[in-house]
Amino acid sequence: MRKTLLLLVPTVLLGACTYGITLDDAGKNVRTAWSGDVSSCHELGKVTVSVMDHVGPVNRNNITVRDELEVMARNEAAKMHADTIKPLGEPADGAQPWGVYQCGSAQLAPAKRPAGSPTNPANQSTTPGGFETYPAKGN
Repeated sequence: MRKTLLLLVPTVLLGACTYGITLDDAGKNVRTAWSGDVSSCHELGKVTVSVMDHVGPVNRNNITVRDELEVMARNEAAKMHADTIKPLGEPADGAQPWGVYQCGSAQLAPAKRPAGSPTNPANQSTTPGGFETYPAKGN
């Protein structure tokens, strides 16, 4: 019994890493301008979001960490009444800074997804603004 419990606890803890990080309804209206020009937008500020990038000595999947950071940034931007976010740097130690903007119907320059991000064409969509969005975990 004790050996079974020792094997079960780490599995449960690792599975709980992504629990609760979901895209809010308001966050679904926030787009991500990966490399788009946001100069025609009104800057509302900056948010820095963070997630666990490792559990003990085990590093978490880089794509999962990036997806969770984007979801959290979109949720935070929605609280600021923003409609666009843009990464201000690469993730480091599970944290990433994002610029928060109100662009309205402003046309953003076409964007390209950074290396290391999901590129499944079946899950992507291009909006009239010329930027690409990708659902995070089926949302």
